[in-house]
Amino acid sequence: MKRISPKAGQESVWDYPRPPKLERTNKHLRILFDGIEIASTNQAYRVLETSHPPVYYLPQSDLKMEFLELVPNKSSFCEFKGSAAYWNLKTPNKQQLSVAWSYPNPSRRFLPIKDYLAFYASKIDAAYVNDELVNAQEGDFYGGWITKDIVGPFKGGAGTWGW
Repeated sequence: MKRISPKAGQESVWDYPRPPKLERTNKHLRILFDGIEIASTNQAYRVLETSHPPVYYLPQSDLKMEFLELVPNKSSFCEFKGSAAYWNLKTPNKQQLSVAWSYPNPSRRFLPIKDYLAFYASKIDAAYVNDELVNAQEGDFYGGWITKDIVGPFKGGAGTWGW
């Protein structure tokens, strides 16, 4: 693994902290699925953690929640944020299982993202940060969103679990 040096206006995921940092962002985030704009917000948070592209958490008030349903009996645990719940996305013509996750009862440090949803970019048709199409973090375990202002290498793909 060789760290990529960031250029002007870029961030290296290797400069992100561990434990992760929670940060409010006013960047415009959009999510599209089945021709429907599922989300549009400037009220999100991002979680920054060493070796991972940012994970964006969007408020339910800026999501079309009528297309989202909580997955019963599915959860995972993050040592920093707590127990996660998962969400399916279902439109009249298309569905995607476990497309997003949230923290209904996060740890104290992550209370601001209580019930906010984070989406796997690989499971939706398109995600945008300030009108830039997002690339999905390889792997789907972490769900980070990669844009031109973020450099790696990124954990998540084959051969990166030992980093």
